Amino acid sequence: MAYRKMAEVYDELMDNVPYDDWMVMIQQMIAQKESPVQSIIDLGCGTGVITRKLAAAGYTMTGVDQSGEMLSQAQKGLEPADSIKWVEADMTELDDLQHYYDMAISCCDVINYLTSLEDIEKAIKNIYRMLKTDGIFFFDVHSMHTVEDIYIGQTFSDVTDEAAYIWECIPGQEKGEMYHELTFFHQEEGGHFIRFQEKHHQRTFPVKVYQQILKKIGFKKINIYADFSLEINNWNEQSERIFFLAEK
Repeated sequence: MAYRKMAEVYDELMDNVPYDDWMVMIQQMIAQKESPVQSIIDLGCGTGVITRKLAAAGYTMTGVDQSGEMLSQAQKGLEPADSIKWVEADMTELDDLQHYYDMAISCCDVINYLTSLEDIEKAIKNIYRMLKTDGIFFFDVHSMHTVEDIYIGQTFSDVTDEAAYIWECIPGQEKGEMYHELTFFHQEEGGHFIRFQEKHHQRTFPVKVYQQILKKIGFKKINIYADFSLEINNWNEQSERIFFLAEK
């Protein structure tokens, strides 16, 4: 299972994630919306870095993740973590959430963990249901170029004083599909190191596939961005990260 023991070292080893760039994108999406945004649900919130940043900016936040371990780390964060509603749930099974939100976000290629078209459609249907009329859904995915030409077949590593990892990217059977085999070394209390492994599964689809699903479910005014640029429809075959903004 993904994001179990890894949750303890996630923030330490992922300190180069450009969270501030995501914040700029999210706040720009909010700024261009005609009606105000107050309530936001963060799907696949992980350790809650973006969730807490948005709460600190004054938004009413709900953080959702299927990993209880990641949510435990999220709740250990600095204030205003206590003011956030944390929910352990799978995006494809959100029937218990009856709230209606001004905005839904899913950052850091969380949607790529939905590896079948059926699961993508289930999740987006749930998100559509939870949004208010004129609510917006903002998410990003790896491009096909990123998966096929940058990740697959590569090995990455990093080391800090207290942790290290080796990350191998292995191709799946389908185009745009990959498995991440991660080996971690983490210093425990007492100074000794433990070794543990996780396997993650991701898949991406062509941009038009996500567009078609969003339209099928009922979203309108679908804008597409790439690589943290705020220019609409600036993506191309060499773009690495694709962002979608869809309005209900």
